[in-house]
Amino acid sequence: MRIGEIAALVGLTTRAIRHYHHVHLLPEPVRLPNGYRTYTVRDAVLLARVRRLTELGLGLDEVRDVLADDAGRDLAEVLEELDADLARQEAGIRERRRRLAALRAAPPGATEPVSPALADLFAKAPATGSPSAALDRELLTLLDTAGEGGADVYAALGPLAADPAVLALYERLDELADAPRDDPRIPDLADALVAAVPDAVFDAIRGDGGSGPGGTAAPAVVEALLAEYAPAQAEVVRRVMEAFAQRGRR
Repeated sequence: MRIGEIAALVGLTTRAIRHYHHVHLLPEPVRLPNGYRTYTVRDAVLLARVRRLTELGLGLDEVRDVLADDAGRDLAEVLEELDADLARQEAGIRERRRRLAALRAAPPGATEPVSPALADLFAKAPATGSPSAALDRELLTLLDTAGEGGADVYAALGPLAADPAVLALYERLDELADAPRDDPRIPDLADALVAAVPDAVFDAIRGDGGSGPGGTAAPAVVEALLAEYAPAQAEVVRRVMEAFAQRGRR
């Protein structure tokens, strides 16, 4: 194959391929007597691997390390992994299209972009005007949209969402909207919130690989979440998240 043919085959530009040669990410292929590069199936697989890794966010130095590890592998094994990667992408696209179809089919404003399991959880929660409860709902919607929720976790949260006593905890959190970060009510409220979550929720989180409330979140996500609260409220939520993380690891 010529460079234009292999570029079209793997979905890269000829400029990108030449750059990979220039930075020694890919070895130069055999050249024909006329000076043109000629590429093999192995080269195409290698370039497809590079494209997949860069799409996943790896830098070229990281890609180089992965390719070095791949060097001793059989072609069939590398092809199988590439096929598995494509299958995961297809599954992700099908799920996004399913959610989009549900949104398109619903009347305007009649539904939120959430999974059926989360919609069922929301339906169990009593109506409330609590700003803290609304923020919790938004957080769950964000996690669900990002694929970080889980049907088992939502099912375990069902009894908690339906418990009228939870509304009192939200109201106590709302009362801290204008309080300082060292308000004496903070420790008791954080303990009460942690105690309100049943063990079944943490069992579901562990079974779901750590996603969902109490799972491991990126520091940037945690900081963005805490920024949504007033200082005293953020301190309560921070303590609760730390307690959830410790409890979830037991």
